Amino acid sequence: MSDQKLDQLKMKYQGAINFMKQAGVRLTHVHVQDDKLFIQGEAPSQEVKNRSWDQIKLIDPSYSDLTADLSVNPSLAPSAGTQAQSSGVGNQTYTVKSGDTLSKISKQYYGDANQYMKIFEANRDQLSDPNKIQVGQKLNIPGASVGVS
Repeated sequence: MSDQKLDQLKMKYQGAINFMKQAGVRLTHVHVQDDKLFIQGEAPSQEVKNRSWDQIKLIDPSYSDLTADLSVNPSLAPSAGTQAQSSGVGNQTYTVKSGDTLSKISKQYYGDANQYMKIFEANRDQLSDPNKIQVGQKLNIPGASVGVS
């Protein structure tokens, strides 16, 4: 029963868990405790910690079936040489590849394909339709903490 509950809750919060992993949060515990999903980990910055909580709240604003214990450990932050190309605080640049869609890129950066309009709005200067992106285009990814150029 516990494994089934764990799988069910992990599935519910998968988008937030994926975001945390991509953002460099070191997850030390993900298990069921007191009939809730218990997530414990260390974020590389306060911003990543806050954005992790934002992802959790997008899934379930009351997070009544979740306990999350996230702390900040700045030593986990990537060095400047390993970060993706940055175009501002919290923003990154992504080069469109064959087969990409804004939803796919959104899933990669935010853990949620439905956040694609953030990318579209940030690139209004070069996009007139969210369904029409071109291979080789360089897109700004607002508020992104993860991903590759």
